Amino acid sequence: MRRVAVVGVGLHKYGKFDQSVTDLIGDAVGRALDDAGVSWSQIEAISSASSRSGGRGWGLNGNDIVRTFGQSGVPVYNLSAGCASGANAFHTAYSMVAGGVYDVMLVLGGEKLPKGMIQYAASKEDTDAEYVKQRCVGVTGPNVWALEANRRIAELGTTPETFAQVSVKSRILARDNEYARYRDELTVDGVLASPIISEPLHLYEVCPVSDGAAAAVICAEERLSEMKSSPVWVAGCAVATKLWGDAIPSDVAGFAGQQGLHHSEITGAVAKALLQAGVGVKELDLVELADNSVFHELQVPELLGMCEPGESDSLLVKGQTMPDGRMPINPSGGFLSFGEATMAMGIFQVFEAVHQLRGWSGKRQVPGAKLALTQTMGLGGNAAAIVLKS
Repeated sequence: MRRVAVVGVGLHKYGKFDQSVTDLIGDAVGRALDDAGVSWSQIEAISSASSRSGGRGWGLNGNDIVRTFGQSGVPVYNLSAGCASGANAFHTAYSMVAGGVYDVMLVLGGEKLPKGMIQYAASKEDTDAEYVKQRCVGVTGPNVWALEANRRIAELGTTPETFAQVSVKSRILARDNEYARYRDELTVDGVLASPIISEPLHLYEVCPVSDGAAAAVICAEERLSEMKSSPVWVAGCAVATKLWGDAIPSDVAGFAGQQGLHHSEITGAVAKALLQAGVGVKELDLVELADNSVFHELQVPELLGMCEPGESDSLLVKGQTMPDGRMPINPSGGFLSFGEATMAMGIFQVFEAVHQLRGWSGKRQVPGAKLALTQTMGLGGNAAAIVLKS
């Protein structure tokens, strides 16, 4: 396997826009190409995170970008893995470059979602398990996250104020991130005064949906001399799916779960990526994780072994998850401040990690950052993890 580097990244500001998803992605792609110092003709293949809400309704985001930038005959790989799609697309590109299939590849993803909570069901048919779950059982994403949060309260004693502090911390960081959608400061009281979405989660404790796009250019070590920017190395990259018996089933039919088996797709992907990188979880300088709700920013570090069960609460309160703390988490501001543009999220995290490892993050900079982990999870029990090294 060859060494692979990220040589260019681009991000479109998150929000709600009149532009098409192709326009959003095109902006991110242009920025990534400029950052890498490469021309469109140098791109040998494209790995695209695509969903039914983009790419002419057929999940063809990559093909729409080819039509925009130039129909050069370049191969396009469109894929979907729910909210893990961007990172899965990155893994696909990484695997092909590392394996010698291509030397220079473009990874992209973007999304425009309707207002309101993300609708998981692709149809209104009783053969669609997600439709049955939402319509008959009444379980949407925020309901599942609320169940998880209630379990944490019962087992570890997390308080409403601690959950709210995650959102407060997110906005403090987003204040200095020009790409974030929500940059106004919050207070604990303000978070707890926002409407309940699903007990115990309030409006400001669940990530919203946004329009957004991200892109990255990766290349084999042998081609680095052609690139303009400082390379950030892909030290580890892995995908995984959920194990049978997980406490959080990925479909309607699932039993109570095995003791200790919780978000096995996340732990599986991260374990594989760290093993490939040859590093331990406590060697990481920062982590960009999928904070679909405030619960996740507290629970995931514990699942990964970054700290002990229940310790995330005190680390948060003491400021140890800030960029200058012991365990920097989501220095970007995370999903809570950006909102979720599902197809872009894994690549958005790569953008933030690359900027951190280059020392380009300004007031949000993690001092001396050399090693970063990104982690996403998606519908269907998908997950992906990427370890980047300066």
